[in-house]
Parts: sequence; structure tokens; C-alpha cells
Amino acid sequence: MGKALRPSGWLILLYLLPGLAIYSFVVLVPIVSAFRYSFFSWTGGPKKSYIGLDNYTEILRDEVFWHAFGNNVIMTAYGLIGQVGLAFIFALFLMSKAVKWKGFHRTISFFPSTLAPIIIAFLWTLIYNYNYGLFNEFLRVIGLERWIQSWLDLSGPIVLLVSIPLSWQNIGFYTLLMLAGLAAINKEVLEVAELDGATGFRKAWYVMIPLAKPTLIVSSLLCIANNMRGFEHIYAMTGGGPGNASSVMALYAYETSFLRFRYGYGSALAIMIMALTLLIILISTALLQRRRGAEGVEH
Repeated sequence: MGKALRPSGWLILLYLLPGLAIYSFVVLVPIVSAFRYSFFSWTGGPKKSYIGLDNYTEILRDEVFWHAFGNNVIMTAYGLIGQVGLAFIFALFLMSKAVKWKGFHRTISFFPSTLAPIIIAFLWTLIYNYNYGLFNEFLRVIGLERWIQSWLDLSGPIVLLVSIPLSWQNIGFYTLLMLAGLAAINKEVLEVAELDGATGFRKAWYVMIPLAKPTLIVSSLLCIANNMRGFEHIYAMTGGGPGNASSVMALYAYETSFLRFRYGYGSALAIMIMALTLLIILISTALLQRRRGAEGVEH
């Protein structure tokens, strides 16, 4: 009966064709075009000069780009802690029997994820504002006026300051992922752990975290990909400033292409961003899977 109802291979392919066509036009064609343009010196218009690998050679010497890459890596580290880490803690909190109105808490935590990044950036720009921002007002209320300052003009902690809105926006999404992963854990296993004396922190550390590792790995990889391509928050809040202190790779590629009109070099930057992001994801995947394999051997 199952075989009779299963459509043939060509029919499945026919169903997939519209989606594949849209994906190819929106994703694959721009990537191939950018890779082609990366071998040219092009400032717009019909004239292009083939320069081979010169754009990639320039990237290797481009200190601004590698500084932006470092900022992306730092943002990713902050994101893994502030998004995935805190989301797991919140998910454990929401699964607690002592928490009431769980549906309400889930809805409120997910609400920032429904807002556009530009709105989030504008909101947090107001929070950091020197004259009427909530952050400085809070410091004024608790008597710490000496700490009041223009936060988005600080070059030292600026990457942390612009990472907080990104974490605030996405933590609800990862919380729902964690809740789905934790809900799949066999309740009998948790009950046995409680009978053995594993409650609270011990149950979370020795039972729930190991069983939820597939969800943690997926969430971590999504977080890495999201932070490595970060753009909107930085563009709206600081524009990469002060100086290039908060610049990220996507913002630098945008400025190179559409403000300096170096489309060939901007295309090379885009290809390099994609390659570096894939490299970090592959390394992270290999490390996480290797760790899981080692733990499996130990057990």
C-alpha cells in the first residue's frame, strides 16, 4: 500500500523544481556572479579589467578586513554565551514545575525575534543614548553618575555593546529550540535521575545537557552562521564606528562595493566571507562531533 501511494522519482523532482529554481536564482546565481566578478577590477559600467587573483591577494594584506573578521569572531563568542547559553538556562527555567504561565513566558521571550533587526537597533540606540537613554538613566537613579557616558562612542567595549541587542533579539528563538529538545527527553529518565538524587543543577548538568546535545549543537551552528553574517544591527547602530572599531565583514564589503564603487574587490570580499564562515562552521562541527564521539567511547 505504501509503495502504491509513493509518487515516482520524476514526479518528486517536478514538485521540487519551483523551489530549486527560486533558490538557484536568489542564491546560486549571485554567488557564481560574485565569484566571476572577483577576478576583475570593476567600478561599475560595462568596462571590466581582468586582474586574476589580485583582489584576493589584496584581501590577505587588508588589515581592516581582518579586523572586521576578528569582530565577527568575538561577536560569535558573545552570541554562543548570550544566545545559546542563556537560552538553555531559560528553557530549563520554563520547564520547572514552579513556573506558572509558561505559555505567556514563551510568547514574551520570542516576541523580539519577530521584530526587524533595524527596529531592534533603533530601540537599543535609544537605550544607549547619552542624554535620555534608559541605561544612563538607571545609573543616575542608583547614584552612579560618574559611569554615565556615550556608550556607542567607546571603542573598547563596542563589540560587546552591539552584540547585546543581537542576543536580546535571538534568545527567544533559541529558547524555543531548547524547549523542543528538552521536551523530547524521556520523562522516565528524568524521574529515575531524581530518584537517584540528581535534582536541580546536578540533573541539568549530568542528565539534561548530555541528552540535549544534538539540540545544543544545532543551535550553536545556527548561532555561528548568524553572527558571522551580522550586518543590520551594526549598520544601524554605529555604522562600524567609532573608526572601524565595530566594523564587521558584511558591512566592510557593503561599504567597499556601494560607497567606494569597487565592485570587483567587494565581490572578492563576499566570496571570502562565505569561505571563512563555512570554514568556521566545518571546524566547529568537526570539534563538536569529535567531542561527542570521545564521550560516547568513554561511556
